Amino acid sequence: MAVNGVGILAAIIIGGFAGWLAERFMNSDVGLFMNIALGIIGAVVSNIILAAFGMAFSGWLAYLVFGFIGACLLIAVGRAVKR
Repeated sequence: MAVNGVGILAAIIIGGFAGWLAERFMNSDVGLFMNIALGIIGAVVSNIILAAFGMAFSGWLAYLVFGFIGACLLIAVGRAVKR
């Protein structure tokens, strides 16, 4: 089973790294498991947004970039909801 051209284990590792990068970029402190979740869910959210515009991505580098972007969006939405 693959997620956007990467395996499940690779998606967890890359998603964790993307979430960690987003955590550092957004000055947030959410922990390891939340970083992994933010990175993976962020990549899925980014994929849905891109699919709406007729674009798609695959591969580990694209998964990292869009996981980072999606995780930053999720952190920003979470902050907006808290206020």
